[in-house]
Amino acid sequence: MKLPRKIKMYSPFAKKHTIHEVEVVKKKRASELARGQRLFRRVTAGYGGFPRPKPEGREKPTKRVYLRYRCTETGKAHHRKNIRAKKFELTE
Repeated sequence: MKLPRKIKMYSPFAKKHTIHEVEVVKKKRASELARGQRLFRRVTAGYGGFPRPKPEGREKPTKRVYLRYRCTETGKAHHRKNIRAKKFELTE
């Protein structure tokens, strides 16, 4: 799927349609202090195997693409509902 780098859409901060810059959101490093991670470390501590069964079935054929739309007037960013795509590319 191809999407332009600049797109005109509604800005909730400017309360009107403005030009937005589109950027792909990169996954940040997971926090070791998050509750799920603390629980995972506690469960796996002192145990050689993996505590959960491996997921059944296959992987999904497409991955979710997380996009951030940044308003050129206000500089504020917002998100839309995520899209699924096998290949994703930002074009000029």
